[in-house]
Amino acid sequence: MLNFSFRRLFFVLAFLPSFSFANAFTVTDIRVDGLQRVTAGSVFASFPVSVGDTVNPRRLAEATKLLYKTGSFDDIKLSREGSVLIIEVKERPFISGIEFKGNSSIPDEELTKGLEQAGLAEGRLFKRMTIELIEQELERQYIGQGRYDADVKVNIEELARNRVSLNIDIKEGTLAAVTHINIVGNETFESEDLLNQFDLSEKDWMSFITSSGNYSREQLSGDLEKLKSWYLDRGYIDFSVESTQVSISPDKSEIFVTINIFEGEQYTVNEVNLAGDVVVSEEEVRRLILVDSEQIFSRQLVTLSSDFITKRLGNEGYTFANVNGIPQKVPGENKVDITFFVDPGKRAYVRRISFKGNTKTKDEVIRREMRQLEGGWASTNKIEQSKTRLERLGFFKTVNVETPPVPGTTDQIDVVYSVEEQSSGSLTASVGFSQSSGLILSASVSQNNWMGTGNRVSFGVSRSDFRNSVNFSYLDPYFTVDGISRGFNLFYQETDYSEADISSYQTDRFGGGVNFGYPISNVERINLDFSVSQTEITLGSEPAQEISGSPDPLDGVDHYVNEHYTTDSTAGSSDPTANNNIICEFDDPSCSLGVVDRPSEEAGGFIDEEGDLFRDFSITTSWSRSTLNRGLMPTAGASQSLALEVATPISDVSFYKLTYKGQLFKPLTKKNDYVLRFRTELGYGDSYGDASAMPFWEHYYAGGIGSVRGFASNSLGPRTTPAEVYATRTAVEQCDNGDCDSYPAYVIDENGVYQTVEVGDDDPFGGNVLMEGSAELIFPLPFVDDQSSFRTAFFVDAGQVFDTNRTEYEFELGEIRAAAGVSLSWVTAIGPLSFSLAKALNDKDGDDTQVFEFALGRPF
Repeated sequence: MLNFSFRRLFFVLAFLPSFSFANAFTVTDIRVDGLQRVTAGSVFASFPVSVGDTVNPRRLAEATKLLYKTGSFDDIKLSREGSVLIIEVKERPFISGIEFKGNSSIPDEELTKGLEQAGLAEGRLFKRMTIELIEQELERQYIGQGRYDADVKVNIEELARNRVSLNIDIKEGTLAAVTHINIVGNETFESEDLLNQFDLSEKDWMSFITSSGNYSREQLSGDLEKLKSWYLDRGYIDFSVESTQVSISPDKSEIFVTINIFEGEQYTVNEVNLAGDVVVSEEEVRRLILVDSEQIFSRQLVTLSSDFITKRLGNEGYTFANVNGIPQKVPGENKVDITFFVDPGKRAYVRRISFKGNTKTKDEVIRREMRQLEGGWASTNKIEQSKTRLERLGFFKTVNVETPPVPGTTDQIDVVYSVEEQSSGSLTASVGFSQSSGLILSASVSQNNWMGTGNRVSFGVSRSDFRNSVNFSYLDPYFTVDGISRGFNLFYQETDYSEADISSYQTDRFGGGVNFGYPISNVERINLDFSVSQTEITLGSEPAQEISGSPDPLDGVDHYVNEHYTTDSTAGSSDPTANNNIICEFDDPSCSLGVVDRPSEEAGGFIDEEGDLFRDFSITTSWSRSTLNRGLMPTAGASQSLALEVATPISDVSFYKLTYKGQLFKPLTKKNDYVLRFRTELGYGDSYGDASAMPFWEHYYAGGIGSVRGFASNSLGPRTTPAEVYATRTAVEQCDNGDCDSYPAYVIDENGVYQTVEVGDDDPFGGNVLMEGSAELIFPLPFVDDQSSFRTAFFVDAGQVFDTNRTEYEFELGEIRAAAGVSLSWVTAIGPLSFSLAKALNDKDGDDTQVFEFALGRPF
């Protein structure tokens, strides 16, 4: 470009005499011709000649040179008409568009960024001499990927109104693979151990899936830093990377990387000293230092110690504290003295706390979670604590905090929380059909951040052959300003359990309750719930014996026909082969060989002893503690809760339930992309006082998503005992004073005892003891950049339900069931979705296994 400009300038100087510039003259006017986008004012501002100036050829040449430097013109010509100076310009074209063709491995956006760094973008002036730079820049990006045979050509299309369009044709070429990485100079550690720290790896037979062997210049640079950290964390202070060579094969398909290193000697710590203004007590600061005398030097421990001291000073308001751990070699020894220099700076105060990104959630909902107050001195701990509380709400996908200093001050900062909102509830409406439930119509709304107020609201209606229900619940987590919560709920349910293969009975339940919660710390709460409900039980055609004793099929029958026995006029004698049946009354010895026994009136069923209508007044007290880092899909921390529910003595049934739930997340990597999760749920319930047993509708159940995957929902544990019914034979007549109706005849054996058979299935019945646990390895979902809405995991689940009141179902370790598989969870716009594929590991005859399961709306 400079050569081009000087040629133009030489042309101007050489031909100045032909423009009558041989002599000086006074400019009476200046006219600019050829302008399209550039304003005349911009030309006059860059051209140092004004009306009234006396100019000569040299001054005009200097002025033209300055006008060229603006970069706006391809050509500039000067002429004069008398004393009028005429400037004729040709503007450079501007770029109206840039189009890429042939690129697939690097998206348009990344290529555009590279061009912008080279000074080319839509709307900017086009410089023809930078075409070569454009091609070199784009090829550089491909070489950084390992595509050494990439070729880039820029085609210029001239358009009207002094515009150009750049059409960039790209041949990406083939991806060269890393076939060998060689480390030279290592004596202490094996090359294999060092290469295990690298992200860059050699090509292998799985490369087409894992992308191993793909070369990246940035990746190599990062690996060299990891290598340096590896040695510095093991005491090799003098370690250095001497050189790095990246070679390519002649056919540009293979890459060879050679790294030359110098290890040096290993150093240990001699002394640890403090210097500067520590602010807090030296004893407290030394407890935060992780390095000690005679320890092998570790830069990581020195850095962590500096960070811990910085955070401790930050908790006292010294937000701009600077702590550096400096190692100094001890002459003549392989030892270092470490001195932590502490500069606390001024104590900083918070001027203002503001929020960004909360388009739905109200500011006051976020502000009430703040533990850092405006006007107070800035505490690093309280600022981070406030961030954690926002993450635990479950309203936001991400929460970031910045603490910019206030301009013009040295002791004030602003605190800015930036949030990205996500779905915090679910909305469902469905129409379906299943063999077990028939036609299903349902609609429900559940929202943990109702209308951005932070309140939790849920209401829904459902209609199916199995259950009809209506429910509503509301919770205000900040009923008072100090964090006491209040909520209430109402519900009505009609449930036919026989349609769900549980047992042959129906319940009509309605009730409601009110609950209060009180925070006892930033991570702990105590809750108290008062509820009242009414439950009415209606027996089905084949109720389980645990619900109701065996029915008497002849209840209410005064007369019956004895098919097998008849009598003559002589009482007590009989002829079993006679054909003339007679009508007999019960307990008439003249009609049989003896008194016929009717079914005994067994009282083993719950309904037989307690009735079928129950009003409960329950009190539930619970304690919960959570240090989870997020409300939805946490990756670190723990949570646990313990709840005791007691039906008060004024209830129709007296029982209690004690339930414990806990989970623990242990990250395996710094990014929290690989995490171990452990979960458990334990429960025990029983009756007290005069009650005969715990109500069967309060039983614990296990199986399915959220419990033991691989087994059907609620299918594990105790089963019902089918009801006894009496076998029938041919129809006979029952008569009353000559008025006879047909009824089935009931068979008795030779001893006069009614024969019985069991009819019905042994359906799940639940129990009063619950034991569940699971272990999961959470791993990132492949090919998904944003993992915050997804969770994939390998899992092993185990659990079972027992009943201490039934001998055959008492606790036995060998009865615990286990399953293993893989799961996927996804936070969608209408609520969380969960899927699982599982294989039962120790199922037994009668277990209801299920390989694939899914659920919509279940919390994680």
